[in-house]
Amino acid sequence: MPQPAPIGVFDSGYGGLTVLRELVNRLPQYDYLYLGDNARSPYGTRSFETVYQYTLECVKWFFEKGCSLVILACNTASAKALRTIQQNDLPKIAPDKKVLGVIRPTTEAIGNYSQTNAVGILATSGTVASQSYPIEIAKFFPEVEVYQEACPIWVPLIENNEINNHGSAFFIRKNLHSLFQKGKNIDTVLLACTHYPIMQDQIREYLPVDVKLLSQGAIVAESLADYLQRHPEIEALCSKTNKREFYTTDATEDFDNHATLFFWEPVRSNHVDLENSGQ
Repeated sequence: MPQPAPIGVFDSGYGGLTVLRELVNRLPQYDYLYLGDNARSPYGTRSFETVYQYTLECVKWFFEKGCSLVILACNTASAKALRTIQQNDLPKIAPDKKVLGVIRPTTEAIGNYSQTNAVGILATSGTVASQSYPIEIAKFFPEVEVYQEACPIWVPLIENNEINNHGSAFFIRKNLHSLFQKGKNIDTVLLACTHYPIMQDQIREYLPVDVKLLSQGAIVAESLADYLQRHPEIEALCSKTNKREFYTTDATEDFDNHATLFFWEPVRSNHVDLENSGQ
């Protein structure tokens, strides 16, 4: 029987920390191990094959750390890599372990928020190109129309702490205008990138007052609580000492300085070199 270990939380960089924060709020008793692949971010503009290879390397690293459950708290990794890892890799390398993403929990719930059956998706170019949200939402809410808008400038604005100036306001207005030109009856907008909640106050300024703005963290946290209740065999393998550890593939000082913005409390990380971690 494997020893209990933390729940792994993965992102290409910092955005997954907004999901981790909600996981900690909802399920504080568990231990969490966070890895940001900052040295190779952003994932949003990379090919499907590259994102898959990078994500698989990181998933294997979590498994080496003993994790039986890994959450891909990254929309691009969830869109471009999750299905292949679940179907092709896990049966071969770790049939008793689980890897979950952020897209499925969100798409299972999003139709419940819309009265007009028109939903807007704000995401990275990679997530939009994958068509994951329209495909998945159609499975649960076939009556819902999905309109997508890629916002490639938003992540660098957030990571460079440039969200409260005229430049960021220009791009927010531009992308929202483009989204509502595609679907004028949109009444629910999803922030389908885990970075975007950092900018949600600025986004709300340019949204119609009657449009709901959803971020994923709380939805994913509630879904995980339900998953662990339904899968006691996995829940038993998750350690519970209220501990969090943070790792990055890039400079720890830089990670720690940025991470506080996303996790809302000070972070002290460790460096990991995936090429020399036993892969």
